[in-house]
Amino acid sequence: MKSNYFTIQQNSRGAITGLRFNDDPTNMNWVIDPNYLKSLNYQDEDKLFGEFHITVNDHKYRSIDQTPIIHKTDDQSQLTFAFDDVKVSETFELVNDRLKWQIQLENTGSNPITINDFGVWISLAYVMFRDKDVHRNANQSAAVFPSISPNYTKLAAVRRDNIAPNLGVYQIGGEVLSVGTYNEYTNRFFENVSPSLDGMLFHEFVLAGGYSDDQRPHHDWIYPQTAINLSANQSRSWDFVLQSYTDQADFYHVAQQLGHPHIQFEPLVQADQKQTIRISPADNQQVATIKVRSQQTLEEDLTANFTNGSLNYQPKGLGEHELIVTFTDGTTDIGVFNVMASISKLLRDRADYLCDHSYTGKTGKIPYSFSPVSNQGESIGKMTFILQECLLDASISDSSQKIQEVETSAVNYVRPKWFVDGDFKHPRKLYGDFYRVMDLEYIAHLFYLLSKCPADALKLHTPKEYLAWAAEVFDVRVNPDLHDNQRGKEEAQMLGVYFMYIEDLLKDVKMAGLDKEYSEISQAWQTATERVEKNSPQLLAAMTEHFFDNAGFGPAAAALALTHHQSGAKIYGELLKANIGFSNDFRSQSPDRWWEALSYMIHSLWGGVTAAAAQITGEQLGDVALVQAAYRATNAVLYMYDANATATDRKLQPGEAASTYSIAGPNLNRPNLSRNRFGQSIFASDGGIFARLFPDGYTGEDDWDMGEELVAYLNGFGQTTYLYADTDGNYQAINGAVKKHADNHYEVTSFAPYIHRYIDLDTGKQFNSTSLTVNFDANKQLFSQL
Repeated sequence: MKSNYFTIQQNSRGAITGLRFNDDPTNMNWVIDPNYLKSLNYQDEDKLFGEFHITVNDHKYRSIDQTPIIHKTDDQSQLTFAFDDVKVSETFELVNDRLKWQIQLENTGSNPITINDFGVWISLAYVMFRDKDVHRNANQSAAVFPSISPNYTKLAAVRRDNIAPNLGVYQIGGEVLSVGTYNEYTNRFFENVSPSLDGMLFHEFVLAGGYSDDQRPHHDWIYPQTAINLSANQSRSWDFVLQSYTDQADFYHVAQQLGHPHIQFEPLVQADQKQTIRISPADNQQVATIKVRSQQTLEEDLTANFTNGSLNYQPKGLGEHELIVTFTDGTTDIGVFNVMASISKLLRDRADYLCDHSYTGKTGKIPYSFSPVSNQGESIGKMTFILQECLLDASISDSSQKIQEVETSAVNYVRPKWFVDGDFKHPRKLYGDFYRVMDLEYIAHLFYLLSKCPADALKLHTPKEYLAWAAEVFDVRVNPDLHDNQRGKEEAQMLGVYFMYIEDLLKDVKMAGLDKEYSEISQAWQTATERVEKNSPQLLAAMTEHFFDNAGFGPAAAALALTHHQSGAKIYGELLKANIGFSNDFRSQSPDRWWEALSYMIHSLWGGVTAAAAQITGEQLGDVALVQAAYRATNAVLYMYDANATATDRKLQPGEAASTYSIAGPNLNRPNLSRNRFGQSIFASDGGIFARLFPDGYTGEDDWDMGEELVAYLNGFGQTTYLYADTDGNYQAINGAVKKHADNHYEVTSFAPYIHRYIDLDTGKQFNSTSLTVNFDANKQLFSQL
């Protein structure tokens, strides 16, 4: 099929195998291509765009097992499948700049039937290509961000280099329950191959059910799992439109043209804050009721509070809240936000928990460690968090004792484990025949934060000694000349999470007179950033151990922004924008990553590091969209520490944490993980690489690789609120709220638990203050104390 806007290819069964915009110079195929699947020997013909699976009266059927009747013209095709007393029809029609897709389900028999499950594949080009030509992954692949709603579901497929056009999928008829995913991947981590991992996600619209009875999430009260009952000759239909869009604002503009309302709200509200909800109905659309419900409180009707398109209210109860907006035509849209008691309490609870439950002490199975342990450097992020929290929060309990426990672990566990005879120049090969150079940046950070602690809180060494240790370890991390193997030399030149502290480290190393280390580290830092800047048009930093990785382009963007390489920072910043989701559910606003969950997910460490990279890059470039994206991602990551969450099977005690949340429902690879929190160790029972990463099997502890992202939060949104002028000239806050007063003055209130600075993104001006509320004079563009 072809129109002035689209060219559509279908296979002999009518499934869509090619979807291209005619005016797209890149000629991107926006759906998964069966030829690519065949080249990798993946057997997924049953998941191509338009195929489906259905369960009728507990009997399961797949469209791939049937031969459809197909009627085609130049701009329309209709597929009809018959299953006993059920007929499923799909109609694809090109109309102007849109592809319309209708799905119809009909009971052709004389008796009532129950559709227990009905999932239709919408397999967009969410692919990490097995290809070292990283431009293919950036330009010919898309991240897919779902906004699930009974009547207004939409998918934003965002090209990974953020170059328009992008593809939007918009529901315009019927009821959608959820969006599920299935993953295909290959992981060669232990084969000493780099890059080692590639894969793809197939998405499906869940129109009925979604789960087998023994696999459904038990606490997901937000998204229904209902069956469809059809009487004789009764039918049910769903309608969708696929249309191009340019950016996030245009995605919602197109949605409104198609009859979708636009609903905005804060993704996270602390208990002493008010929620602000803004609703912009589509043309000829009128709000009937506005309600909010949570599992802890009764449903609240807020309709009377709605005036001039917005309302403010004080949420009741903690945990996830569902906003339900019903319109006079009977349709419903929703939003999902989180309510926490306070972020500062969450952080204190976490530090207390780690010291009370995780620290093993002298008599532990692995003495002086913070469990669960791992050979990977990420596992000591818990310790860096404790130190940073003690350094920032004057109200934390027993801070000296906490610091001393971390110090004892750093000296007696970390140093001998990662270094032969404690020699920082001789990393231990913890992975068989190699060591990971990236591990060293976590260790250097740990020693560096010990050097920032008060001398009277330390018992084993002085702050200056720990600074010298940090400098020596960091030198090995970034200096290829200090490695005698090729892998080590190559990894030493890769950027990593150290962008979050290297500038401070260099300043302190120089002040301490550690001239040799300062010279080598600063030279390696300059060499690395200049190389990344030079190669930024080739996007080389976007490839790490994986073929395309936010662990590569996130640090690259931030490192270049910090060193004033603006050209490269802008290039990698676009990858960050495309990587961080926008959605009506705060959990779906996570950075795009899948390999720890085999599904679209929140990963605490890399979600937080990616958010930090976006924040730093956005702040340095004055890019509001990047800082907004960073804030969305941060609020998703904090969900991994939320003991008041109610909609996930994995409950947490105060201070407990889980590293991963599987956003999709269902996660068709691991249905037991759908909309659930867990840690990678849960995969140990599957064998393969996970058995080697977690040799003791599942530990029951899901937080081995957590902590560094909270350090990033503490040094970022934990202390900073941003201000910017919107397109109408009114000032808005990120990580805060604004109240406009007379004479163009604004009262700015921060949400940061340890506020230290307010930044005007339009001018770059910074105002240092610990006051939760300050004044901003928009005429002079200056902050001041109230």
